[in-house]
Amino acid sequence: MTTRLLAPFTWLGSHGLSMTQGLGNWGSLITDTVRALRHVDVWGRLLLPQLARIGVDSIPIALFIATFTGIVLALQASYTFTGAIPLYFVGVLVGKTMIMELGPVLTGLALAGRIGANVAAEIGSMKVTEQIDALETLAYPPNAYLVVPRVLAGVIMFPAVTILAIGMGITSGWVTSLQLLDMSTPQFVRGLTLFFFPFDVWFAIIKATSFGLVVTLVGCFYGFHTTGGAEGVGRSTTKAVVVSSMLILVLDAFWAVLLL
Repeated sequence: MTTRLLAPFTWLGSHGLSMTQGLGNWGSLITDTVRALRHVDVWGRLLLPQLARIGVDSIPIALFIATFTGIVLALQASYTFTGAIPLYFVGVLVGKTMIMELGPVLTGLALAGRIGANVAAEIGSMKVTEQIDALETLAYPPNAYLVVPRVLAGVIMFPAVTILAIGMGITSGWVTSLQLLDMSTPQFVRGLTLFFFPFDVWFAIIKATSFGLVVTLVGCFYGFHTTGGAEGVGRSTTKAVVVSSMLILVLDAFWAVLLL
Protein backbone atom coordinates (compact mmCIF):
# COMPACT_ATOMS: atom_id res chain seq x y z
CA MET A 1 0.00 0.00 0.00
CA THR A 2 2.81 2.37 0.94
CA THR A 3 4.62 1.56 -2.29
CA ARG A 4 1.55 2.52 -4.34
CA LEU A 5 1.22 5.80 -2.49
CA LEU A 6 4.85 6.68 -3.04
CA ALA A 7 4.90 5.65 -6.73
CA PRO A 8 3.81 9.07 -8.11
CA PHE A 9 6.43 10.86 -6.03
CA THR A 10 9.09 8.41 -7.13
CA TRP A 11 8.14 9.00 -10.78
CA LEU A 12 8.20 12.78 -10.34
CA GLY A 13 11.54 12.61 -8.56
CA SER A 14 13.23 10.49 -11.21
CA HIS A 15 11.89 12.57 -14.10
CA GLY A 16 12.70 15.81 -12.30
CA LEU A 17 16.26 14.63 -11.79
CA SER A 18 16.52 13.59 -15.43
CA MET A 19 15.24 16.99 -16.58
CA THR A 20 17.69 18.80 -14.32
CA GLN A 21 20.57 16.74 -15.66
CA GLY A 22 19.45 17.46 -19.22
CA LEU A 23 19.33 21.20 -18.60
CA GLY A 24 22.77 20.99 -17.02
CA ASN A 25 24.16 19.13 -20.04
CA TRP A 26 22.67 21.73 -22.39
CA GLY A 27 24.13 24.56 -20.33
CA SER A 28 27.53 22.88 -20.35
CA LEU A 29 27.45 22.39 -24.14
CA ILE A 30 26.49 25.99 -24.83
CA THR A 31 29.04 27.38 -22.36
CA ASP A 32 31.87 25.23 -23.69
CA THR A 33 30.95 26.14 -27.28
CA VAL A 34 31.03 29.87 -26.54
CA ARG A 35 34.40 29.47 -24.84
CA ALA A 36 35.69 27.45 -27.79
CA LEU A 37 35.12 30.40 -30.14
CA ARG A 38 38.50 31.78 -29.08
CA HIS A 39 40.26 28.79 -30.66
CA VAL A 40 40.08 30.23 -34.17
CA ASP A 41 43.17 28.28 -35.17
CA VAL A 42 41.25 25.04 -34.56
CA TRP A 43 37.80 25.71 -36.03
CA GLY A 44 38.84 28.25 -38.67
CA ARG A 45 40.31 25.66 -41.04
CA LEU A 46 37.29 23.37 -40.57
CA LEU A 47 34.64 25.99 -41.30
CA LEU A 48 34.85 25.98 -45.10
CA PRO A 49 34.27 22.21 -45.49
CA GLN A 50 31.28 22.45 -43.15
CA LEU A 51 29.86 25.38 -45.13
CA ALA A 52 30.00 23.16 -48.21
CA ARG A 53 28.48 20.12 -46.50
CA ILE A 54 25.72 21.95 -44.66
CA GLY A 55 24.95 24.60 -47.26
CA VAL A 56 26.03 23.76 -50.79
CA ASP A 57 25.17 20.05 -50.56
CA SER A 58 21.70 20.90 -49.22
CA ILE A 59 20.73 23.16 -52.11
CA PRO A 60 19.29 20.42 -54.40
CA ILE A 61 16.80 19.07 -51.85
CA ALA A 62 15.78 22.59 -50.78
CA LEU A 63 15.15 23.67 -54.38
CA PHE A 64 13.26 20.44 -55.13
CA ILE A 65 10.88 21.01 -52.22
CA ALA A 66 10.46 24.71 -53.01
CA THR A 67 9.67 24.04 -56.67
CA PHE A 68 6.66 21.85 -55.97
CA THR A 69 5.56 24.00 -53.06
CA GLY A 70 5.32 27.00 -55.40
CA ILE A 71 3.37 24.98 -57.96
CA VAL A 72 0.85 23.77 -55.37
CA LEU A 73 0.46 27.25 -53.86
CA ALA A 74 -0.35 28.79 -57.23
CA LEU A 75 -2.87 26.09 -58.14
CA GLN A 76 -4.61 26.12 -54.76
CA ALA A 77 -4.76 29.93 -54.76
CA SER A 78 -6.40 30.00 -58.18
CA TYR A 79 -8.92 27.36 -57.07
CA THR A 80 -9.76 29.35 -53.93
CA PHE A 81 -10.00 32.73 -55.65
CA THR A 82 -12.06 31.62 -58.68
CA GLY A 83 -14.96 34.01 -59.28
CA ALA A 84 -14.49 35.92 -56.04
CA ILE A 85 -11.04 37.56 -55.92
CA PRO A 86 -8.93 38.95 -58.81
CA LEU A 87 -6.54 36.33 -60.10
CA TYR A 88 -3.48 38.52 -59.58
CA PHE A 89 -3.87 37.81 -55.85
CA VAL A 90 -2.24 34.46 -56.66
CA GLY A 91 1.03 36.42 -56.66
CA VAL A 92 0.21 37.80 -53.22
CA LEU A 93 -0.38 34.34 -51.76
CA VAL A 94 2.65 32.72 -53.40
CA GLY A 95 5.01 35.54 -52.43
CA LYS A 96 3.84 36.07 -48.85
CA THR A 97 3.55 32.38 -48.04
CA MET A 98 6.89 31.39 -49.52
CA ILE A 99 8.80 34.28 -47.94
CA MET A 100 7.29 34.34 -44.48
CA GLU A 101 6.27 30.76 -43.79
CA LEU A 102 6.72 27.79 -46.10
CA GLY A 103 10.13 28.78 -47.48
CA PRO A 104 11.92 28.96 -44.10
CA VAL A 105 9.93 26.22 -42.35
CA LEU A 106 9.99 23.55 -45.08
CA THR A 107 13.65 24.23 -45.77
CA GLY A 108 14.39 24.03 -42.06
CA LEU A 109 12.54 20.74 -41.66
CA ALA A 110 14.24 19.24 -44.70
CA LEU A 111 17.66 20.29 -43.45
CA ALA A 112 16.82 19.07 -39.94
CA GLY A 113 16.44 15.60 -41.42
CA ARG A 114 19.60 15.86 -43.47
CA ILE A 115 21.94 17.95 -41.33
CA GLY A 116 20.67 17.02 -37.87
CA ALA A 117 20.97 13.31 -38.62
CA ASN A 118 24.39 13.73 -40.22
CA VAL A 119 25.84 15.74 -37.33
CA ALA A 120 24.43 13.45 -34.64
CA ALA A 121 25.59 10.28 -36.43
CA GLU A 122 29.09 11.62 -37.15
CA ILE A 123 29.77 12.90 -33.64
CA GLY A 124 27.98 9.94 -32.06
CA SER A 125 30.20 7.51 -33.96
CA MET A 126 33.26 9.40 -32.77
CA LYS A 127 31.93 9.26 -29.21
CA VAL A 128 31.32 5.52 -29.07
CA THR A 129 34.69 4.77 -30.73
CA GLU A 130 36.47 7.06 -28.22
CA GLN A 131 37.79 9.39 -30.91
CA ILE A 132 36.58 12.39 -28.88
CA ASP A 133 38.66 11.18 -25.94
CA ALA A 134 41.61 10.94 -28.31
CA LEU A 135 41.10 14.60 -29.30
CA GLU A 136 41.30 15.63 -25.65
CA THR A 137 44.43 13.53 -25.23
CA LEU A 138 46.02 15.39 -28.16
CA ALA A 139 45.05 18.73 -26.57
CA TYR A 140 42.40 19.50 -29.20
CA PRO A 141 39.33 21.11 -27.56
CA PRO A 142 36.44 18.90 -28.78
CA ASN A 143 33.93 21.75 -28.92
CA ALA A 144 36.23 23.90 -31.03
CA TYR A 145 36.99 20.97 -33.32
CA LEU A 146 33.50 19.48 -33.67
CA VAL A 147 30.78 21.90 -32.52
CA VAL A 148 31.85 25.44 -33.44
CA PRO A 149 32.43 24.89 -37.20
CA ARG A 150 29.14 23.03 -37.58
CA VAL A 151 27.11 25.59 -35.62
CA LEU A 152 28.66 28.55 -37.44
CA ALA A 153 28.11 26.83 -40.79
CA GLY A 154 24.45 26.22 -39.88
CA VAL A 155 23.91 29.83 -38.83
CA ILE A 156 25.50 31.11 -42.05
CA MET A 157 24.16 28.64 -44.60
CA PHE A 158 20.57 28.04 -43.45
CA PRO A 159 19.54 31.62 -44.38
CA ALA A 160 21.41 31.39 -47.70
CA VAL A 161 19.74 28.11 -48.66
CA THR A 162 16.37 29.45 -47.51
CA ILE A 163 16.66 32.54 -49.72
CA LEU A 164 17.43 30.32 -52.71
CA ALA A 165 14.44 28.11 -51.87
CA ILE A 166 12.14 31.12 -51.60
CA GLY A 167 13.32 32.38 -54.98
CA MET A 168 12.73 28.98 -56.55
CA GLY A 169 9.27 28.67 -54.99
CA ILE A 170 8.19 32.07 -56.29
CA THR A 171 9.64 31.28 -59.72
CA SER A 172 7.78 27.97 -59.96
CA GLY A 173 4.57 29.70 -58.85
CA TRP A 174 5.08 32.34 -61.55
CA VAL A 175 5.69 29.71 -64.27
CA THR A 176 2.62 27.77 -63.12
CA SER A 177 0.52 30.93 -63.25
CA LEU A 178 1.67 31.62 -66.82
CA GLN A 179 1.22 28.10 -68.15
CA LEU A 180 -1.84 26.80 -66.29
CA LEU A 181 -3.78 29.80 -64.98
CA ASP A 182 -3.77 32.09 -68.03
CA MET A 183 -2.12 34.89 -66.07
CA SER A 184 0.39 37.34 -67.50
CA THR A 185 3.71 38.27 -65.94
CA PRO A 186 2.54 41.83 -65.11
CA GLN A 187 -0.47 40.39 -63.27
CA PHE A 188 1.67 38.04 -61.22
CA VAL A 189 4.25 40.74 -60.43
CA ARG A 190 1.44 43.12 -59.44
CA GLY A 191 0.21 40.63 -56.88
CA LEU A 192 3.73 39.75 -55.77
CA THR A 193 4.56 43.36 -54.94
CA LEU A 194 1.13 44.43 -53.70
CA PHE A 195 1.66 43.69 -49.99
CA PHE A 196 5.42 43.14 -50.02
CA PHE A 197 7.50 44.77 -47.28
CA PRO A 198 11.31 44.55 -46.87
CA PHE A 199 10.72 43.27 -43.34
CA ASP A 200 9.24 40.09 -44.86
CA VAL A 201 12.70 39.08 -46.06
CA TRP A 202 14.31 39.93 -42.72
CA PHE A 203 11.66 37.89 -40.97
CA ALA A 204 12.55 34.86 -43.11
CA ILE A 205 16.28 35.38 -42.48
CA ILE A 206 15.81 35.65 -38.71
CA LYS A 207 13.79 32.43 -38.65
CA ALA A 208 16.23 30.56 -40.87
CA THR A 209 19.19 31.67 -38.75
CA SER A 210 17.55 30.42 -35.56
CA PHE A 211 16.66 27.13 -37.31
CA GLY A 212 20.29 26.65 -38.33
CA LEU A 213 21.47 27.27 -34.77
CA VAL A 214 18.96 24.84 -33.29
CA VAL A 215 19.47 22.02 -35.80
CA THR A 216 23.26 21.99 -35.48
CA LEU A 217 23.28 22.41 -31.69
CA VAL A 218 20.75 19.61 -31.20
CA GLY A 219 22.72 17.31 -33.51
CA CYS A 220 25.93 18.05 -31.61
CA PHE A 221 24.23 17.58 -28.22
CA TYR A 222 22.86 14.14 -28.99
CA GLY A 223 26.07 13.17 -30.72
CA PHE A 224 28.13 14.01 -27.63
CA HIS A 225 25.75 12.06 -25.38
CA THR A 226 25.66 8.90 -27.48
CA THR A 227 26.14 5.61 -25.64
CA GLY A 228 25.66 1.98 -26.54
CA GLY A 229 27.59 1.46 -29.75
CA ALA A 230 25.93 1.39 -33.16
CA GLU A 231 22.45 1.06 -31.66
CA GLY A 232 23.10 4.16 -29.58
CA VAL A 233 24.15 6.09 -32.67
CA GLY A 234 20.83 5.22 -34.28
CA ARG A 235 18.92 6.40 -31.21
CA SER A 236 20.85 9.66 -31.08
CA THR A 237 20.25 10.30 -34.76
CA THR A 238 16.51 9.74 -34.40
CA LYS A 239 16.30 11.98 -31.33
CA ALA A 240 18.24 14.75 -33.08
CA VAL A 241 15.89 14.81 -36.06
CA VAL A 242 12.70 14.64 -33.98
CA VAL A 243 13.75 17.24 -31.41
CA SER A 244 15.15 19.69 -33.95
CA SER A 245 11.98 19.39 -36.09
CA MET A 246 9.81 20.09 -33.06
CA LEU A 247 11.94 23.06 -32.04
CA ILE A 248 11.69 24.50 -35.56
CA LEU A 249 7.90 24.55 -35.25
CA VAL A 250 8.12 26.08 -31.77
CA LEU A 251 10.51 28.77 -33.00
CA ASP A 252 8.26 29.45 -35.98
CA ALA A 253 5.39 30.26 -33.63
CA PHE A 254 7.70 32.17 -31.26
CA TRP A 255 8.99 34.54 -33.96
CA ALA A 256 5.46 35.06 -35.29
CA VAL A 257 4.22 36.09 -31.84
CA LEU A 258 7.27 38.24 -31.13
CA LEU A 259 7.76 40.04 -34.44
CA LEU A 260 4.40 40.18 -36.19
